[in-house]
Amino acid sequence: MEEAGTDPADLPGVNDLRAVKATYLDDGDFVVGIAAEARRDERRLRTDDGVLVAMGGFLPSEAGHEDERAVAGAAELHRMRVAPTRQGSGHGRVLLETLEKRAAAGFDRLLATTAARQAAAVELYESAGYDRVGASAYGEYELRHFEKRLG
Repeated sequence: MEEAGTDPADLPGVNDLRAVKATYLDDGDFVVGIAAEARRDERRLRTDDGVLVAMGGFLPSEAGHEDERAVAGAAELHRMRVAPTRQGSGHGRVLLETLEKRAAAGFDRLLATTAARQAAAVELYESAGYDRVGASAYGEYELRHFEKRLG
């Protein structure tokens, strides 16, 4: 994935990352992937337990941001990220599979939205069996919408 160059202050809902427990853990879930050993240029990703390599979560689609779809019975993926130094190593796929399994316990499908320019994210969703169900624009971003039935 490439960095989109967006000022985080311009994005809707950035406060969810400051309050993961309150935002995600009542009705959704959030997963953080940690590696024990740091690679070159990963010092800024250090945690008490190792190095942050991936993260992502889901919420009921009705609880998402105002620019997202609301589909009854569905969860929406949020904050799917893999550290640039770890991209292409399978961390995104493991994260996605983990979130799918957890979401299947309470939802019948999982929704995902990503910028069209995020080619690796588009490829990840398509290769994981997500159907492209639409496109839209948000400001300067061309978005792709995906959906996968769970269970």
